[in-house]
Amino acid sequence: MTDWSARYFGQWWNASAVDATQVCAGPVLVADVDPTEYAELSLQVHDGRHTDEVEYARHRMLVARDGEDIIATSPDESTGYRCTPSTGRLVLSGVGVMELALAAARLAREVVRGQLLRDGWAVLHASAVVRPEDGATLLAFGGKGAGKTTTALLLASAGWQLLANDRVLTRPAGERDVEVVPWPSAAALGLGLVDALGWGAAARGHLQEGGSFHPTQHDAVTDALLAGDFTPLWEDDRPRERKVQVWPDQFPELFGVELAAGGRAAGLLFPRVEANGSPDVVDGAQTLGLSEDDFMSGATEDRYPDIFELARGVDGGGRRSARDEVSARLALMPHLRVRLSHDVPASVAALEKVAGTV
Repeated sequence: MTDWSARYFGQWWNASAVDATQVCAGPVLVADVDPTEYAELSLQVHDGRHTDEVEYARHRMLVARDGEDIIATSPDESTGYRCTPSTGRLVLSGVGVMELALAAARLAREVVRGQLLRDGWAVLHASAVVRPEDGATLLAFGGKGAGKTTTALLLASAGWQLLANDRVLTRPAGERDVEVVPWPSAAALGLGLVDALGWGAAARGHLQEGGSFHPTQHDAVTDALLAGDFTPLWEDDRPRERKVQVWPDQFPELFGVELAAGGRAAGLLFPRVEANGSPDVVDGAQTLGLSEDDFMSGATEDRYPDIFELARGVDGGGRRSARDEVSARLALMPHLRVRLSHDVPASVAALEKVAGTV
């Protein structure tokens, strides 16, 4: 489980493993494969006390109180949780190793995010790439399907470092700057995008040699990669694409994309993908406003609600004061709209043209 967490945090947060006995302060997360403890915790959640049902990481979670502790169980993942908010101690128990390791890595990240939010960081709904020469960072904004991930990966393929594909941590620094650091997570890439970037052979070869991608990847996606079929796949019950799930450390290892551990915001991009359009910079001003789509809070933050009170009441997107200051500083930076298409070389050229103005 420590190894799995390191795959999230290692390169992006410069994390490393230490002897647990040396950790003397701060929040502690313990996870054990213990079916008996999981069964006992599940019984507690269902023993007649008030229980809330929420969706967490796209799974059903039942949450209740046991004195000062918050207890919860995820029937889908056969994983139980006990959190003591006053001390930050989290104890997980479960039946399956994979499910428990995923839950532990996920909660470890949420513990750190809670601390960062309390320390004045905000979470933007954006992708980000860093220019290695000077740390200048371009942030790409837009709703689902706008091209945030495509923008980041196209620039990364042209020599920029990948910092985030969907969300990024930010805070004001100095008098005018905005500091940015990654949000560690697996990246979801559509099959068509993997093929367009020329990464299909590497992904297929990795699987053929016995490798794997993130365990949340659907078997149908793995089968398609092995067959060399990059036709988009869709979920049966909703209009959502099944995607390749890439561990952070697989970007440099498989695709030659370097990762960034931090940077300084220098410009905002607002991409739009038109399949048969002509890639280019688009005229017209656009500014960043405080909305549910800009910061990962409220309705936008739908995958990881703070059910264990790790942020101690701070909004999932950050304190209002932090969000306002970040937004005000970003509003003074270049805002550039760019049209992309399925013509990868032309789209890269358009993005490099934009990047050259920052």
